[in-house]
Amino acid sequence: MSNISHPPLIAIVGPTGIGKTALGIALAQQFRGEIISADSRQIYRRMDIGTAKPTPAERAAAPHHLVDIVSPDETVTLAEFQERAFAAIDDCHARQKLPLLVGGTGQWVMAVLEGWGIPRVPPDPELRAQLAAEAETLGAEAFHARLAAVDPAAAAKLDYRNVRRVIRALEVYRKTGVPISVHQKKTPPPYRILRLGLTMPREELYRRIDARIDAMMAAGFLAEVESLLARGYGLKLPSMSGLGYRQLGAHLRGELSLAEAVALTKKETRRFIRQQYNWFRLDDPAIRWIDVSAADVVSVAVALVEREKMCR
Repeated sequence: MSNISHPPLIAIVGPTGIGKTALGIALAQQFRGEIISADSRQIYRRMDIGTAKPTPAERAAAPHHLVDIVSPDETVTLAEFQERAFAAIDDCHARQKLPLLVGGTGQWVMAVLEGWGIPRVPPDPELRAQLAAEAETLGAEAFHARLAAVDPAAAAKLDYRNVRRVIRALEVYRKTGVPISVHQKKTPPPYRILRLGLTMPREELYRRIDARIDAMMAAGFLAEVESLLARGYGLKLPSMSGLGYRQLGAHLRGELSLAEAVALTKKETRRFIRQQYNWFRLDDPAIRWIDVSAADVVSVAVALVEREKMCR
């Protein structure tokens, strides 16, 4: 826990479909809080059902930040998200509100909680194409050796097979003359942070996710994807890589039956959940885990907030 004089920040983390939004709203109502979304899909307008975006009623119940901030053909980089999140957190503190960082996008959450240094270097398509050609000519291992020659610290952390990230590291170095490992040094933010994690037995969670996806379909998920495609938002956009969007898009193009698209969405969601637990580990001592299947989540969370003196 950070210095007691630092302003508070509560993070609610865990896998998709576990109930983070509901707990965030409950704590916001209990402690005069506001929610800062850390979900890389809920930033997009017109993508509501498939992202399980907070409903108008939920947003009326508690103020939400960083939801519906860009169109599906726009992007928000990790650096931009971090900057916006810090601004929203500081704004909450200035108004004597309790900020709650809520979401399951592990990279986005940790960039805020750990104060990642993120290179403010915009993509250079021409340089990236040149580097990609070099990687193709040299082979992945020899290309990785080029990074090791200028930034051994970054090279040591990157698998040579992850050519995309090696390209990014070399791009940053060539554009700035400074190794990406120097840019990426962490500076913990000046907050007292309480990390609340929600979990449940994995098979039970998978059943819950299957039911959730069925409910999304009944609520018009397919029509939402069809509307996005009709507006010209192609399946190759980063926004359309979200769970369900690409699979249902493939169905609409005649590549999959609807049943196959739904089944694939469920399968990919389970895989995504396993990835989320790599970011939010059950053995992480910094996270206070709450089993939502065995406890009154709100009561336990309220007790933790009060015990850690996070409320004003």
